[in-house]
Amino acid sequence: MAGSNGKQKTARDMILSMGVITLVAGVIYLFIPHDDSAPEIKKVDYRVELLTARRAASYPVAAPEGLPTEWKATSVRFQGDDSDAWHLGFQAPGGEYVQIEQSTQKPSKFIDEASQGAEATRTTQKIDGRTWTRYTGGRYDALVHEGDGATTVVAGTGSFEQLTEMAKALKMA
Repeated sequence: MAGSNGKQKTARDMILSMGVITLVAGVIYLFIPHDDSAPEIKKVDYRVELLTARRAASYPVAAPEGLPTEWKATSVRFQGDDSDAWHLGFQAPGGEYVQIEQSTQKPSKFIDEASQGAEATRTTQKIDGRTWTRYTGGRYDALVHEGDGATTVVAGTGSFEQLTEMAKALKMA
């Protein structure tokens, strides 16, 4: 019966090895720092890109003025070779995302891309003399204004109140 004694040692050795591995993994886990909080999003200064866009674009470029300090600019770009495309992204209060997109591209395609699939509703609202149409159902909700030589889209994960607040703060120049 020497064979069964060997099998018992093998099973016992395997269980002891698993225990040692579990103990080592637990010790390693304790010494690795754990930070489950969201990473700090870097604020960007968009003044230079805004000046460049306003000089180069064929339409008045939109940028907010007078937003509360809780709004943090996070991304900016101007692509003059691509339908004078302007983008300015913000982290809104509560961690939501709101972006301003402008372009001379065909409106239907541009709105679909900027809102990531939202559809027009029958709801419109006047903001500073401009008529904005609400879009919903895509990844982002959006407010859309067509005119002034370009299509302007204020879109994001923020509420329509936040989108409206951004649209109210926009100055075209």
